Amino acid sequence: MTEWRLPNGSVPISQTRDFQTIEQMNDGIISGINSVVGQDDVLIHLGDWSFGGFENIQKFRNRIICEEIHLILGNHDHHIENNKQGCRDYFKSVSHYNTLRVYGHTFRLMHYPISSWDGLNKGVIHLHGHCHLPTELRFGKGKRMDVGIDGHPEFRPYNLKYEVIPMMEKREIMSDMGFDHHTDELKGIVG
Repeated sequence: MTEWRLPNGSVPISQTRDFQTIEQMNDGIISGINSVVGQDDVLIHLGDWSFGGFENIQKFRNRIICEEIHLILGNHDHHIENNKQGCRDYFKSVSHYNTLRVYGHTFRLMHYPISSWDGLNKGVIHLHGHCHLPTELRFGKGKRMDVGIDGHPEFRPYNLKYEVIPMMEKREIMSDMGFDHHTDELKGIVG
């Protein structure tokens, strides 16, 4: 078993997941996914597919029951990005950025949070991972949300229709910068 904690037994300061080992963490992630994403559902994974080496890419994929998985590449997905041994074939699609239009809403999907995105001023929602934010910090300003499982109270993926959309519909349109450069007041000044 690979040790997760520091030699003194403490959890690293940057760690938001309190598991004794990497194996326990991986089992928890896979269990959380399989508890809510069925075989015929669609899973959109926003990056950092697996941890612990190339061999875990297929191993993780084989343990997830959902057949249609779309991967937005994260900073730890270099083997998938480079398609080592054809590993992109484990996924329905692989990209750095994607747009999803469903349930009357448009979403910009990325692994990383960004301050401004196409359609921000029209209510387009930006979903991302990367930050491992706890539940109380999962929202950025406006319609931006870290949908990583760390921020879900049940340590599982969010349901887009029944969880994300109701939360995001209530949020004000704005960017982390406090403005969008497409507003009338800024036309001719920027971009």
